Amino acid sequence: MERTTLDLWVGAFVVAGVGALVVLALKVGNLSTYNVSESYQLQAYFTNIGGLKPKASIKSAGVLIGRVTDIRLDPQHEYQAKVTMSLDKRYQFPKDTVPKILTAGLLGEQYIGFEPGEDEKMLVNGDEVRKTQSAVVLEDLIGRFLYSKASSNSD
Repeated sequence: MERTTLDLWVGAFVVAGVGALVVLALKVGNLSTYNVSESYQLQAYFTNIGGLKPKASIKSAGVLIGRVTDIRLDPQHEYQAKVTMSLDKRYQFPKDTVPKILTAGLLGEQYIGFEPGEDEKMLVNGDEVRKTQSAVVLEDLIGRFLYSKASSNSD
């Protein structure tokens, strides 16, 4: 009888440990803070997405409003990156909203920031957003800076 009770306690402890690991994984992955049950889809086109990945955060004013669901290269639209986004239905944005690819910190993860416009019409499920701001690529900035310095020194 004692052996059975000990096995039961060990089993319960293992199940609790696995549950704690699942919760920790969701917290670290930032997946537990967004409910996808009530959402609408938008597509946006970017010339450069940098290191943006599926499941990246979409924020407005620092508040999580959605997630990136898919990223594809679209040959129909000048080979731009087509980013599909799922946004919480509680948050409605004007049609002239500008999605921007931003970086958390200097070298942190990339996410999409929504800058709301002033249009009276709102974005609806399936809309395509054409006016976007692509990711800032650090290497490009350094190259431009070096090129401008080299051309100013040659004058």
